[in-house]
Amino acid sequence: MAGEGGNRQQKQVLFWLSFVVLLALAILALQKVLLPFVAGVVLAYALNPIADAMEKGGLGRTLASLVIVLFLVVIFVLAVVFLVPIVVEQARQIAAALPGDLEEIRPKLQEWARQQFGPRINVMSGFIDAAIRQFSDNWAGLAGSLAKRLWDQGWALVDFLSILFITPIVVFYLLVDWPVMLKRLSEWLPRDYERTILRLVGQMDRAISAFIRGQGLICLVLGTLYTVGLNLIGLPYGILIGIVTGILTFVPVVGTVVGLVTASIVALLHGGGDLIILLKVIGIFATGQAIDAGFLSPRIVGPKVGLHPVGLIFSLFLFSYLFGFVGVLVAVPMAAAIAVLIRFALELYLGSHIYRGENADQSAPPPGGVA
Repeated sequence: MAGEGGNRQQKQVLFWLSFVVLLALAILALQKVLLPFVAGVVLAYALNPIADAMEKGGLGRTLASLVIVLFLVVIFVLAVVFLVPIVVEQARQIAAALPGDLEEIRPKLQEWARQQFGPRINVMSGFIDAAIRQFSDNWAGLAGSLAKRLWDQGWALVDFLSILFITPIVVFYLLVDWPVMLKRLSEWLPRDYERTILRLVGQMDRAISAFIRGQGLICLVLGTLYTVGLNLIGLPYGILIGIVTGILTFVPVVGTVVGLVTASIVALLHGGGDLIILLKVIGIFATGQAIDAGFLSPRIVGPKVGLHPVGLIFSLFLFSYLFGFVGVLVAVPMAAAIAVLIRFALELYLGSHIYRGENADQSAPPPGGVA
């Protein structure tokens, strides 16, 4: 009997491993066409609570889904009409002005090097001149190469149009059928493990929803704060820097660091030696971080995610490398799900004979540390 149980568990493990491998291979093979569908799933998942609330308020599920999708379309159109031209223009200005800005900052770098290195200034000065000249000469090529990489990695016109037209349709139908799909999936679960699977799925759902919905709201709040603040102090390219920083804030720490460094460099380049604007930039980012750490993250995201910032950053790099832009969309849900499964596997290990030994009291609870 023990042998039959062991064979049964081995077959189950083999089945689920095979399923995961086949799913990963399918995503790799189809990633070029998955983008609008994955984006639709992520949006539908994030917006489903709103549809549930509207349905409980007496609005039909179909009508509630239609209202949500129309609202998304209106927001997207307004962003394209009002924000995209400004962002594109500021990006064009940066591309045109950067070589000249580097030439202006060269004397300041040379003066700093003279103060720091004294007699060795000639070597350092030559190195600075060569580096700035090389970057200025190759800037057009670097910009073109970057644009080509972005185009090849998922921002081609076809992908944009597919997101524009297909994603809203996917979101609508998923929102309409979300309760039915959940019920059907629950009916397909193995009967012997239904409770365990539902418990794990519930933990995954809490972790994923806490991050996607919570961090998305934090990105919106901080992005608005940085955009408005940088424009009020008159920082060049403030709208572009604020919006990009808000988007990158989806990755904790990374977005803030990139935004602060970029805004500080722009402040030094265009401040004419005046450190007041630099101090204002630092104050804006310090205010944003204080609001995030003291109010937004504890109340909106909380401790439910269960992902260390380093693990989150690693998962974003890994999934984007494997699956391109599709991987960016699924990185956080997959990382949260994997973290839940790892904690479950550790829980099983700590309660097993392998950890406790054959003669240990199996009724005793496992040691703490597994949430």
